[in-house]
Amino acid sequence: MLTHSCVRWVLSRALTAVCGLHPACRTPASRLLSHRESSNVIPASWSRCPFSTAADDTERTPTPKKKKQQDARTHATYSNVGHKIPQRLIQLLGETGEDLGTMQRGKVIRMMDEQGLRLVLLNANKDPPVYQLMTGKQIHQEQMKLREKQKVKPATVQVKELVFSSGISSHDLSTKLKQVESWLEKKHHVRITLRSGRKDSAVDLDKALEQMVQQMEVMVGFVATPKVIRDGKAAMCIVRPPSAKELALKRNNAAASQSADSKPKTAQSSTTPVGTTEAEGQSIQQ
Repeated sequence: MLTHSCVRWVLSRALTAVCGLHPACRTPASRLLSHRESSNVIPASWSRCPFSTAADDTERTPTPKKKKQQDARTHATYSNVGHKIPQRLIQLLGETGEDLGTMQRGKVIRMMDEQGLRLVLLNANKDPPVYQLMTGKQIHQEQMKLREKQKVKPATVQVKELVFSSGISSHDLSTKLKQVESWLEKKHHVRITLRSGRKDSAVDLDKALEQMVQQMEVMVGFVATPKVIRDGKAAMCIVRPPSAKELALKRNNAAASQSADSKPKTAQSSTTPVGTTEAEGQSIQQ
């Protein structure tokens, strides 16, 4: 009897520490609920006890990092991989681009050493990955082609905006056009919008805008020629710096016109002595 009473006292003290209630203060329903909850609460509390030696795997397990999918274009640098081939089987292309089929890594290395060629990775996303045997000269040529393609890529063009009214004064118009010229020198495109004034709504805005653009001291090209927009209430055009072909054509036209102006005019020869009349000259010729 003493042993059972001691065990009962220890359990009641444990329940009091966990649930915060004395056994004498609990109702039968609360005792049953506490008994059901104790089966779930006690192991959880013991697992978080500072004196527990159980390892919490859910907190310490690191989340696996996702591998970034490699793009095939990242390997299009045409560099020699040497003998460092990570795959066991690869699809091999010959020196002239012919398909040699799927080969094992060791056989490919022997072919490289026997023929004195180099191995280049073309596409790592295929299964098996695609490699090609190349000479050093071929690799150099492909690298030069890639550099040329990178140079050909057009740079992003910045478009500036300029808006003014058709009733603008000549001084303000000159200032605006100077601003356009400075933007064109920096290789920018300029969108010019001419709005109709209150007094001159009947003006042909597209023609007026074209005349204003012609007043600039620099040569311009058109991305969009002057046209009427907003139901005739404005006109718009987009100008750009002239291309090399347009500049060359302008130089050729200027040189042709200059050479035409520099030719001497042939004067009619006259044998009539100075100071004589036309009738006297005819008689002298007879």
